[in-house]
Amino acid sequence: MSSSPLNPPPSALTGRRLVALSVAVLFTAALLRSPIVAVAPVAGEIGADLGVTAPVVGLLTSIPVLAFAICSPLAVWVIRRGGVDFALSLCLVGAIAGCLIRSAGGLTAALVGTAIIGLFLTIGNVVVPIIIAREFPRERAHFMTGLYTSAINIGTMTVTLATAPLASEIGWRGAIVVWAGFGVVALAVWLGLRGIRGALLPRGGTVTRPTDEVDPRVARSASTWLLGAAFAGQAFSFYGVTAWLPSLLEDAGYDAASAGGISAVFQVSGIAGALLVPIITTRVSIFAGVLFVAVGWLAIPVGFALNPGLWLLWCIIGGVAQGGGLTVVFIMIGALGGGEHTVAGRSGIVQGVGYGLAAAGPIILGAIHEAADSWLPVLAVVAGAVVLFGVAGGIAAAPLRRR
Repeated sequence: MSSSPLNPPPSALTGRRLVALSVAVLFTAALLRSPIVAVAPVAGEIGADLGVTAPVVGLLTSIPVLAFAICSPLAVWVIRRGGVDFALSLCLVGAIAGCLIRSAGGLTAALVGTAIIGLFLTIGNVVVPIIIAREFPRERAHFMTGLYTSAINIGTMTVTLATAPLASEIGWRGAIVVWAGFGVVALAVWLGLRGIRGALLPRGGTVTRPTDEVDPRVARSASTWLLGAAFAGQAFSFYGVTAWLPSLLEDAGYDAASAGGISAVFQVSGIAGALLVPIITTRVSIFAGVLFVAVGWLAIPVGFALNPGLWLLWCIIGGVAQGGGLTVVFIMIGALGGGEHTVAGRSGIVQGVGYGLAAAGPIILGAIHEAADSWLPVLAVVAGAVVLFGVAGGIAAAPLRRR
């Protein structure tokens, strides 16, 4: 049986090439959120230095998430025109440049640099799952996807813990620009793997549409939109809970430091989920992976509504689920099949829909809490988003079978 356009034979992935490819993917993953979350630990210093209010500083976090939604079609266009290898190089170079610009001047430079970061990281969001699906055999691709999403969580955790201490030594500008180093390492390894010409020259002909694809226009595929709805439920829940869980805990009687520590448990547990879900999807089925994530995610809204005192249990279970949710969505983006052309289109639509709703999540939940003066309606909306993930993801995953 001939190899899939996205799955070369295992013999093609041996030795130093496999190691280099894995390093490039994992350091790219660490870069994909680090410049965004680096702002929060030094937000006060940034506001004081630039002479702006907290909402303006908040734009340095919200602009990239909005870019993830708005710029996904542009990312797909870049991949189709320039090829997958060129797109990853462009992502890394552009994100590094954006980090440098953001730290180089005043408010204008900060906002422009942030917009550049959001644009080029969007390309990375779309292209990395394509590279994983193209380069790794199917079951190894599941495991690599888990490592990829784990690296996103590890990068986020590292930046959250280390940025403030760094700022006390080198200032906030140096503390947020230093995380561009993830991209520098990824780019150096990628150039060594692909060569200067292979990595930097656009080659649109590499993203071709196989003649045996039934419907290359993935926008007409029900599975694409089901997966988009599933990702929207996952992303809405994640960004909403990330934004408001500390406030919920403070209202429950915990001090700010304790609330922050409890929220960190939710984030760190995602690493375990990202590694556990590929085991479920390869040994049982992708549908089982979706079900595992959906049931675990409900621990956050249902658990905190019924018994907030068991916060450690809810944060561990829900944290594992949120890490697994991102992983299983990316697994399905590749597992639904097709060549690079199809996977790029599917990834762009899924992430555009998902991040579009995610960007509104903290705003919507905050407005609901303010109107109701209670966290119960907020938790009910999060539960609804989790159900959306489970139903839409389950329907999309049902036709897939473990190979």
